[in-house]
Amino acid sequence: MIRPSVLLFALVISAPAWYRYVLDQLELTDVLIRFIIAVPIAAVLVAGLRFVTAGYGSKADEKETGTPVTPTPLEVEKPG
Repeated sequence: MIRPSVLLFALVISAPAWYRYVLDQLELTDVLIRFIIAVPIAAVLVAGLRFVTAGYGSKADEKETGTPVTPTPLEVEKPG
């Protein structure tokens, strides 16, 4: 499934083509081809950004603080 952020980024990448379409300098098929080419490029770039920033919000590096406990053996009464 393509993320909406990827589609929005692809739209931004292909914005000059859309602008040239509005000015009647390009045909619609050329603009759509440029948009279709921009979608996988945007997907790779957004995935790379997500990979780089994935560890910033996690608390995996922090050690859990707790009460230290020293183990003591149980004393068991022997029968007899």
